[in-house]
Amino acid sequence: MADAKNATSNKKLGVISLALINVAAVLSLRNFPSMAMEGWGMIFWYVLFTICFLIPTALVAAELASTWPKAGGIYAWVREAFPGKGSFITIWCSWVNNIVWFPTVVSFIMVTFAYTLLKPALGDNMVFMAVVMLGVMWILTFFNFGRMKHSTTLSTVGTVVGALIPITILVVLTFVWLAQGNDSYMGELTLSALVPNMNFSMLTFAASLVLMFAGMEMAGYHARETDNPQKDYPIAMFLAAAIICIVSILGTWSVGTMVSPEFLNGPEGLNGGVIEAFQVVLDSLNVGWLIIPLGLMLALGIIAQLSTWMLGPAKGLAPAAYLGDLPPMFRKANKNGAPVGVLVLQSAISSGFVILYLVLDAMNIDGYWVLVAITSLINIIMYLFMFAAFLKLRSTQADKPRPFKLPGGKVGAYIVGGVAIVTLVFGFIFGLYPSDPLSDTMTVVYIIGVFLAVVCISVLPPFIIDKWFKKDSWLPTKEELEAYEGTTEE
Repeated sequence: MADAKNATSNKKLGVISLALINVAAVLSLRNFPSMAMEGWGMIFWYVLFTICFLIPTALVAAELASTWPKAGGIYAWVREAFPGKGSFITIWCSWVNNIVWFPTVVSFIMVTFAYTLLKPALGDNMVFMAVVMLGVMWILTFFNFGRMKHSTTLSTVGTVVGALIPITILVVLTFVWLAQGNDSYMGELTLSALVPNMNFSMLTFAASLVLMFAGMEMAGYHARETDNPQKDYPIAMFLAAAIICIVSILGTWSVGTMVSPEFLNGPEGLNGGVIEAFQVVLDSLNVGWLIIPLGLMLALGIIAQLSTWMLGPAKGLAPAAYLGDLPPMFRKANKNGAPVGVLVLQSAISSGFVILYLVLDAMNIDGYWVLVAITSLINIIMYLFMFAAFLKLRSTQADKPRPFKLPGGKVGAYIVGGVAIVTLVFGFIFGLYPSDPLSDTMTVVYIIGVFLAVVCISVLPPFIIDKWFKKDSWLPTKEELEAYEGTTEE
């Protein structure tokens, strides 16, 4: 077994790399089609959740990571505030939610491949879907066995080449398309168009958006892999936040401008909306063949995002394993510092959710939104612990020097933390409701089913592990612990 030193042997990350890791983790082209269906109201939602979640998360994560730049990111921060089991539940939620979420990401990659290289109809072929989704996930699993600089390069290059450049091209082409005299499906930009109609269905939709900017704490897992985390981390956070918000608004505008609401609201709209926007404008310019390189670039961007989320939380489990909360396999790393056992385990379990995703679709049940609902609620639990830890540490360790400190003193901390917590509680309550109207009986069944799924996946396993499976033999040897503490000391 490689010791803990392997986990930090591949340094160092600069500000740009650190920021792009977060952009790769947070920026999701998959949100563009669903947000485009809201028309100009999408700006309201992007701005609202940038203020209520993205910025608070960036500010709080910047303070926590620069003050406690320890391995494990959010696990270390929550453990500092709540030395009991709260930290274990937090990192478990961070890890297990990805297992449920991976199928929704690889489904986007699968549809992009179908549109780009093969007939779009293959996007409905079960065998093709299974081969591509499982193949991409396992290839990335083995890729992350390599040196950290390789995965960092994929995150950086993939985000630039596979997200920022294609979306920039799409935005420019949108202006060209409009200049040709085409009418925008977005309609006229007016003040009333910017304000969405508020009703119960809109509240459930808004709840599904609470965590569309989730992941701003991702770079916290790499806080010890920078030359100066106290300085570099906050700068990277704000740079990432600006890129994410601006690119999301512009990309959604492009999709909403060129793709009809009928297509976006159809079975292929959610995963195929972005590639369809490219197809529309390229065909209008008689260069439809460019869809192949551009589609492959988009696929690369999503692959970079998936790789980032595979490795970050998997590495985040190591501190829990070194403190005896998990079996030794969760702290084992190869010579490159990659948690190979965890990577294989999470992909094996996630493969089961891929099959479940396909089965639900075959039963005409929207497997995508069911999995999104479950992962969102699990993520909310994790973030509630993080913001609660931030507020407690402001009280219990108020005098500790903070290289980056959220401005406004105690009042500022409670305003920012309070806004985020209220937003998360709202997201959890309304996130339990189905996205599409159901009968009263089926609504109750859906709510109970989703709630039980969240409890059984996020809260119950840590409790069972602690009460019935935890052993003294899980604790590291003195040599292992000394090696680990040597890599995480402040």
